[in-house]
Amino acid sequence: MTALETKIGYTFSSYALCETALTHSSYYNENRFASREHNERLEFLGDSVLGFLAAEHLYGEHPKKTEGELTRMRAALVCESSLARAARDIGLSEALLLGKGEDNGGGRQRASLLADAMEALLAAIFLDGGMEAARRFALQFLLTDATPEQKDYKTSLQEVLQREPVRAYSYHLLDASGPDHAKVFTVEVLLGNTPIGRGVGSSKKEAEQLAAMAALAHLQND
Repeated sequence: MTALETKIGYTFSSYALCETALTHSSYYNENRFASREHNERLEFLGDSVLGFLAAEHLYGEHPKKTEGELTRMRAALVCESSLARAARDIGLSEALLLGKGEDNGGGRQRASLLADAMEALLAAIFLDGGMEAARRFALQFLLTDATPEQKDYKTSLQEVLQREPVRAYSYHLLDASGPDHAKVFTVEVLLGNTPIGRGVGSSKKEAEQLAAMAALAHLQND
């Protein structure tokens, strides 16, 4: 725990609160007398805290963005793959308390588990140190802005949809217009036969990234 606190630059006043944030339900079920509680309630709170902080951050940083654009950006910032990536960056996986089966099954690398633990950790910091402490943590590790060209939304979307392999998805080029030196591409993401995101860009690759970003926002709000 000390290593994690050093990494994130925050020292907990309540050891129990930090322990709860790091305790997966699989560990709790195997060690009910050793562990006070698992982290699912903290995850619930952390999801709301993160949503507020992301909205606050984006509203202040992007005064010319529309509501729809801000919504898509928020969805991309707080999606599962982004949270899991941040969790790996701070070494959260090594600090987690997992049951033997979950641990042996590769749980420490599972994106959904890491994302949930990251939300639980944020909630623990919020309860332990208040909103300012939570805001500092979120701004440093979670709310790092990225443009579609910098952030791989296609990979993020793939990671989310792979959790349910039966949900086949595809990208379709709807339109390519304009002169060769200034073409505009429109791409749509289909989940089965249902459109879930559309993007318009100066290249097919950019349009696909923007379509994936829109699809993530759609799934986040579904």
